[in-house]
Amino acid sequence: MGEQSGWGGRPVHVVDGSRTPFLKARGKPGPFAAADLAIAAGRPLLARQPFAPTELDEVILGCVNPGPDEANIGRVAALRLGCGDKVPAWTVQRNCASGLQSIDSAAQNIASGRSSLVLAGGVEAMSHAPILFGKAMVNWLAAWSRARTPGARLKALGALRPAFFKPVIALLRGLTDPVVGLSMGQTAEIIAHRFGISRTDMDSFAVRSHQRLDAGHQAGHLEEIEVLYDSRGNIYDHDDGLRADSSLEALAKLRPVFDKPDGEVTAGNSAQITDGAAWIILASEEMVSRHDLPVLGTLVDSQWAGLDPAQMGLGPAYSMAPIMLRHSLDSADIDYWEINEAFAAQVLACLAAWKDADFCREEFGRDQPFSPIDQERLNVDGGSVAIGHPVGASGARIVLHLLQTLKRENARRGMASLCIGGGQGGALLVERPENAHG
Repeated sequence: MGEQSGWGGRPVHVVDGSRTPFLKARGKPGPFAAADLAIAAGRPLLARQPFAPTELDEVILGCVNPGPDEANIGRVAALRLGCGDKVPAWTVQRNCASGLQSIDSAAQNIASGRSSLVLAGGVEAMSHAPILFGKAMVNWLAAWSRARTPGARLKALGALRPAFFKPVIALLRGLTDPVVGLSMGQTAEIIAHRFGISRTDMDSFAVRSHQRLDAGHQAGHLEEIEVLYDSRGNIYDHDDGLRADSSLEALAKLRPVFDKPDGEVTAGNSAQITDGAAWIILASEEMVSRHDLPVLGTLVDSQWAGLDPAQMGLGPAYSMAPIMLRHSLDSADIDYWEINEAFAAQVLACLAAWKDADFCREEFGRDQPFSPIDQERLNVDGGSVAIGHPVGASGARIVLHLLQTLKRENARRGMASLCIGGGQGGALLVERPENAHG
């Protein structure tokens, strides 16, 4: 069934967190590199703590595609955040769930006693994804570098072809599974067909995501966002991919992107290409007591699952189910859910699989399906269709916002989950203790 945590050992608490606004990519590199985003989210977070950044035991940062000047971006961020030379830092990569992997790794280290105070999160500047040369051009450049004489250089120039200049779009290649040869959008089309998810279903879900995000911003429910300022004095204080005027009529006009001309998945019912960062601070009970830290929530259990890469969008169902079974829970026992919206079709397919008797019996050995997930308690302030999905950051974002929602609603238990390119799923069960303060 996959990797389970459950951690054991010492309790693991989340005490605080913050994120940047998520900024939609608009055809050119955005105003912030990945490391800049991580710093912008982390500085105000660390500045309000009663402990110094140098007191952290480690920093863990999820990132799928750091820039060429950001090797081991976790260490770059830690040094720039003032954690000092002696705080170790490292970077994790599990595609779309890299931010969740950083939290899971931190929790394991705290539970085992290796660490007591950890800064963990995720970041991605997808608009900065590089444009590459293909193999033919790389081979030609290698030959050119070896050409020393005028004759050798003329020969090399004679071998140069216009086709060599065709760029390789790294982002598009990264969003295609190299094993099954399908883009992530094509895998969403497959599971939409499997579970009978219609275009209207997808577009309705997308409109609701924008409406909920708009309402969340208006109501002040996104207080974890830290304002960004660029070098030109521009201010970024909200998720700017939000389309508050989104409508079924407008979305119905969009053409399919991944399965032309007859597909159902469009840019409007898919997550946006986005830049952003999110952090949380995890602490042992000893650190909570020593520094009188507020407890935002406690991490209870996690699960990583593998599945057919061609149906990767079902990853949340595969990863959430084992946690539910281990803790004898049904859907009504979870107060709030955050399931990352890689595609509207993908979330809706997970909801359909969750209550499908044949699926639950064949995949989980469960005599009965799970009760339906109440969509009024799912992604209550919008999801990645509206907010955006900076792949390294989303796992940390959904955990942070889930805990903020539990606090706001005085609720106890929540589940965060993501599908993962390559055919995986990740899930995390959190609780807000009755005696939590702050």
